[in-house]
Amino acid sequence: MKQRPLPKTVTPLADELLSGWLTRLAVANHCEVDELLAHIGVDTRQVAMLDFEVEVAATTAEKISIAARVAAETVQSLTFGTMTQTEALMTAQVAFQSCPDCSRRGIALKQWRKLWAFDCQICGTRLLSILIKPDRSRISEQLVRRARSGAGLLESAVTSNCANKLRRAMRAATYAKALKSVRADTAFALQSPRPDVRLFCLAAIAAAQSRPLAKAAMFSTGLDGYARVALLRAFEKEPRLLAAVDRIALRNRERPRRAATECHV
Repeated sequence: MKQRPLPKTVTPLADELLSGWLTRLAVANHCEVDELLAHIGVDTRQVAMLDFEVEVAATTAEKISIAARVAAETVQSLTFGTMTQTEALMTAQVAFQSCPDCSRRGIALKQWRKLWAFDCQICGTRLLSILIKPDRSRISEQLVRRARSGAGLLESAVTSNCANKLRRAMRAATYAKALKSVRADTAFALQSPRPDVRLFCLAAIAAAQSRPLAKAAMFSTGLDGYARVALLRAFEKEPRLLAAVDRIALRNRERPRRAATECHV
């Protein structure tokens, strides 16, 4: 049977995800996504995984393109395509944040899946977790500013493919998530639904640009035993790094004691 185009079509946005565009296409045609794909003749079991196809199967792209009246190449361009190992690490497999304004219109962008993504590239609104309702009163503006700066530095490290910048950024984020006693790996901490974890990790990247060991020593003050174990676990392959931080922290603690002793002499 010859496939017929859908009654209505929707023009894809720049950087839009295939799953997001299919959702908007379904809404325009007054049906659910699985109903839309079933009508087109596409397997509906793993719709979201279409976003990560290096190249959507030619037959699938053709079916969607005919139904939506767009080029098959356009359909394929809505996936993430081929990524380097670093880009894959920095791209969330499932949506973890969105723009509260644009998502109401059914929009989902590739950029929102990047671990450094912070503000919506369409309207400029700060991206928020889709799993936890944000409590804006508990998040300081200073932390948000520092996290936004850290996000920009992480993006620069990845897009410039600079190994040194990326190593420093990930070390800072790893240290920060250990301070928060987060057991997941650093990539997952950077997409944590808990704003205090994600923002703290991004802010640490910004803080680590200047005297990273000294900053780490400052953060280490007053650590409880659980956080200390988390640090040791996170940096088990870099004991010298932790040893250096410990020496700086010890010197920082001794300075006030020494000053107090001199005052009494």
